[in-house]
Amino acid sequence: KMGNAESNAYRDHLSRFLPEEQSEIDGVFDTLSGSNGSAGGKNGKATKKTVTLAALQAAYLREPLPEQMTIRLYNGMKSIDLTGKSSGLSEQIAKEQFVIFMSNLLKGNAEEKITIIMRMISKTEGPVKGKQIQEFTEDLIMSVVHVLSYRKELKGWNMENTRDSGSGVKALASQLLSELKLADGTKPVGPQLMETNFDQSVIKDWVYRVPQISVFLSVVIRQGLHVLHSLPDQTKDIVNLVPVCKGIKRRGLVSLFDIPSIIYINSQLPTELQHKWQLLFSSRLHGESFSQLCGHIVNKGPCIVILKDLDGYIFGGFASQSWEVKPQFQGDNRCFLFSVFPSLAVYTYTGYNDHYMYLNNGQQTMPNGLGMGGQHEYFGLWIDSDYGKGHSKAKPRCTTYNSPQLSAKEEFTLDAMEVWAVGDLPESTGTKGKKSILDVDPEAQALLEMTGKSRQSEGLREPIEDEDDDD
Repeated sequence: KMGNAESNAYRDHLSRFLPEEQSEIDGVFDTLSGSNGSAGGKNGKATKKTVTLAALQAAYLREPLPEQMTIRLYNGMKSIDLTGKSSGLSEQIAKEQFVIFMSNLLKGNAEEKITIIMRMISKTEGPVKGKQIQEFTEDLIMSVVHVLSYRKELKGWNMENTRDSGSGVKALASQLLSELKLADGTKPVGPQLMETNFDQSVIKDWVYRVPQISVFLSVVIRQGLHVLHSLPDQTKDIVNLVPVCKGIKRRGLVSLFDIPSIIYINSQLPTELQHKWQLLFSSRLHGESFSQLCGHIVNKGPCIVILKDLDGYIFGGFASQSWEVKPQFQGDNRCFLFSVFPSLAVYTYTGYNDHYMYLNNGQQTMPNGLGMGGQHEYFGLWIDSDYGKGHSKAKPRCTTYNSPQLSAKEEFTLDAMEVWAVGDLPESTGTKGKKSILDVDPEAQALLEMTGKSRQSEGLREPIEDEDDDD
């Protein structure tokens, strides 16, 4: 018989799940425990059936989850101490441990998650080194990319149309680790970070402040173990993890973004813009021309601009409002600048000035080009209308966004550039194809219909929207 305290705790954890969730968890556990032949006959009490590492590996290895992550999940399950049992020493996972593991990581708070995460970082008790946290975080991000790709959940992005994720995994891990603070508030960096010991309270604080860790664990469990992945309302936190990608399919284009940087930059956008990205402009598709750039991005709503200089640095900015060609600054304080390579980071407004975004062309007296942050002739990010030249000036930091110099050299030469509309395109540019003058002017349209003429421009709109509808 189970001890009373233990069965109460078990019941409490079980009660967090809806009936249909409970049966899904039971199903996964039964499958796993059945595959190692230790099922406890017909009377299978919660403690009878167990799961071994071998069973986990047989079920998930090399397919949805990388081996390292399978072992980490197993160590996490094993770390759950069933009161009054020396279960910590057992190599087998009991049903209760499995349920409590799921409950803590999918439904728990930082307090409940932390012991498990500590064991996933290191099998041994006690503080862990920065290097171990880094390895855990890289494994976690790599597993998320791997499992989303395996389950076909990348929503139109894939390994072929994005940059290699290897450097992105490392860059995102470094970005998340930069939030690790010791009890006295200091943040160790570089080699010092790798060798610093972090205790459970510091890592709990980190997990609490860096929501990506919990979201990524949730994805690895739901999509990796394929449990609770499809039930409504259970996946709100991961619905907009990756935005739907439009406009890149069958175009033979490799984006300047990699999957980890898409996930990170998307998480920094206003929530209502996180569900969809649509390619508006790519220098590789539309040519290296400033007038082409303006023609493709003006009045298209909020956008992400990303570029690569000839030294391989990748960086850009988020414009929170539609670009307009005019000799004044535009935008609002939701705009930000970012870097993707060699490091991944977002730089938000300082309140020092309102020079958020600027787009001008064909003027004698004002600078012509696209800029974000800083001031005329001294932008945090600048693309000259003489296409191909740009600068990122920030000594020591850009006044508007507190960003450092984003390019390898202060004055840079552009290698490639993309602009992505985020969220839904504004009504005037139409959902489903671009609107023509006839859409905007119903009188002209009515006149045309009265004279019996059909609308010739109907089929001539750029088919960016439609081509991806089958994703």
